[in-house]
Amino acid sequence: MAYRILTINPGSTSTKLGCFEGEKELFTMNVSHDAEDLKKFATISDQLPYRKDMILNALKEANIDLSTIDAFVGRGGGLMAVEGGTYTINDIALDHARRGANGIQHPAQLGPQIARGFADEYQKPSFIVNAPDTDELCLEARITGIKGVYRNVHLHALNLKETAIRHSNNNGWNYEDKNYVVCHIGGGISVSAHQKGKMIDGFDIVGGEGPMAPTRCGSIPAAELIRYCFAHDDMKEVLALTTKTGGFVSHLGTSDALDVSNRANAGDKDAKLVWDAMIYQLIKCISAMAGVLHGKVDGILLGGGMVHNKELVSRITAACEWIAPVSAYPGEFELEAMAAGAIRVLEGKEQVKEYTGKPVWTPDQLD
Repeated sequence: MAYRILTINPGSTSTKLGCFEGEKELFTMNVSHDAEDLKKFATISDQLPYRKDMILNALKEANIDLSTIDAFVGRGGGLMAVEGGTYTINDIALDHARRGANGIQHPAQLGPQIARGFADEYQKPSFIVNAPDTDELCLEARITGIKGVYRNVHLHALNLKETAIRHSNNNGWNYEDKNYVVCHIGGGISVSAHQKGKMIDGFDIVGGEGPMAPTRCGSIPAAELIRYCFAHDDMKEVLALTTKTGGFVSHLGTSDALDVSNRANAGDKDAKLVWDAMIYQLIKCISAMAGVLHGKVDGILLGGGMVHNKELVSRITAACEWIAPVSAYPGEFELEAMAAGAIRVLEGKEQVKEYTGKPVWTPDQLD
């Protein structure tokens, strides 16, 4: 039996939908939401009825009958940090998604709410797969040089893990038996170390770590950042550099990676320097994650939208193939990954997990 899965991935001004029957894609679409309409809502969760109605209209036009769906999967925003895997959207997860219990307000909070709503209506299961705050860091990766300050992790966990699982399956391997350095290179850039099925380290892209990206500043020398903060009174403006106004936006006034690449190739010196610096930083971060794995790396895997750029892939390959073979998986597999996680559970290949609402790690565990 091929299970039929509906996946729901809300973004800032759109909601991505996918319907899958086993590995077969039946339907995908991007439901756009008017930015002016969204401004009318005080909170992310207040958008729920508006987005749900638009989703239902899109599904009706696509002739998708929700009564035929075996499980619903929503992007797991708003939740506390958890280990990777597939979780039932229980009452605690639903409450945390509504409130944004992790302190980060993001449209992905609507994923569990919409999925659970459909599941309750049609008496089917609902799941979250590799939530945005997936945290499998080893203890050493949490410690910083300031007592009482600890590293968190915010990465493109869903696409990172799916890329590693796909690569393993393509080679007849088990993800849990291999070590990888896995990168997501898109609007944001994540670089992570995967050891035997666990993402044991990675650069915190929300906290200002790793390579610069189109809208993110990446790692900054601490002393220089402190001076910058004291010279700028608006803390929101400074924090925005980590997620919205850093990287290409800060240097070049655009977040369009294709535009920056084209400008660099056309001889724009500023664009070339920034483009080259991003690739340089990517290479450095990949090498750091290889060191975390003690050089025992079965593959360096590149995913995300920028991986369509062959020159970028070629330059990373030339610099890093001495570590391990480099494989490119252009684009994102988020909808497919969400469906695959639900199917693994329904087929009994993976044990479903229960969300407790307790973060996977807190500093008191050091006592």
